[in-house]
Amino acid sequence: MVTDTSTATPFATTLPGRYYHDPDIYRQEQERLFGRLWVCVGRADAIPQPGDYLTVDLAGESVLVVRGRDGVVRAFLNVCRHRGARLCTEPCGHVAGAIQCRYHAWSYGLDGRLLGAPNLRDVDAFDRDAHGLLPVACDQWGGLLWLSLAEDPPPLAEQLEPAILRRFGELDTVGRYRLATLAVGHSITYELACNWKLVVENFMECYHCAVTHPELSRAVPSFKAGLAYQQGVGARFAEGVVALTLSGQTTRPPLPGLAEQDLGTYYGFVLLPNVFVNLTPDHVVVHRLEPLGPTQTRVVCDWLFDPAVMAEPGFDPMDAVAFFDLVNRQDWEMCELCQQNMASRAYRAGGLYVPLEAHIRAFNDFVLECLEG
Repeated sequence: MVTDTSTATPFATTLPGRYYHDPDIYRQEQERLFGRLWVCVGRADAIPQPGDYLTVDLAGESVLVVRGRDGVVRAFLNVCRHRGARLCTEPCGHVAGAIQCRYHAWSYGLDGRLLGAPNLRDVDAFDRDAHGLLPVACDQWGGLLWLSLAEDPPPLAEQLEPAILRRFGELDTVGRYRLATLAVGHSITYELACNWKLVVENFMECYHCAVTHPELSRAVPSFKAGLAYQQGVGARFAEGVVALTLSGQTTRPPLPGLAEQDLGTYYGFVLLPNVFVNLTPDHVVVHRLEPLGPTQTRVVCDWLFDPAVMAEPGFDPMDAVAFFDLVNRQDWEMCELCQQNMASRAYRAGGLYVPLEAHIRAFNDFVLECLEG
């Protein structure tokens, strides 16, 4: 039974420790949260050509995401309708004509239709149309692929836009960065020994920044004061800093289409349940979380740039990569330190959020609401 853990106190309370390690709670999250919401599973440009595919694990299901001959990206349960064999076993790949089961050679089109079933052509009782691949809701936002296992999910925008509006008061700020037009200049995958919620909570506050992130705090002075989430306001760079690199400098121009107030400014926001977006003048960093178990999380971090800049001779993204990779690793160490004590009797009832962290309680309540739904 999930219960509300908030109490009458001047400080907001965290979730009890068991929410970060209990296998049953993790199972409920997979079923009722990741199994019902729209969840980001990768990038659309990872499958650019017809026949390109990804396989992803989502809430206990293997899902096949494939680009059709018409260019449309679709998703299906990665399950042959005959005997249940898994169709595609690699994380990514290409099918030239049809998706064929290796067990009995049932074959499916890139649109999920059953194309062939040996020895059943002349069996009148067999309904070919009823035995296509089972579809999974698939949509795109900002160049990202989103899936929902819900039978009839609401439009993706109804899940994402309220979060952007709460952060900025409007949609134009994010729109200026034209995320769907950017390309991956570098990517790093991190394997963390901690619960996914600790990673979300860490990103949502900067109370830790002065201690954990000295380089970031020098580049963005308001972070040193713990101020990261002020509605509609970005965090201004320090004087003389033009980019979030270790030197504070870069040869890359600002992204096209930005407003004057975006220059020298960092904006960060969360798209629940599993995406962090970091907007900077010359590049964007997107974190995508994949819960792997009660105490394991994978984070895929992509550094995005203007494709025209990437095409220039000598393009090198590593000054930007080095900065955020350092910040990432500092964060992951703290998340793992917390995880080590989530089962301690000292954290059995949870802890406290000081005022600078109090907004994280809304995320905790979001999790509880999903679990109770």
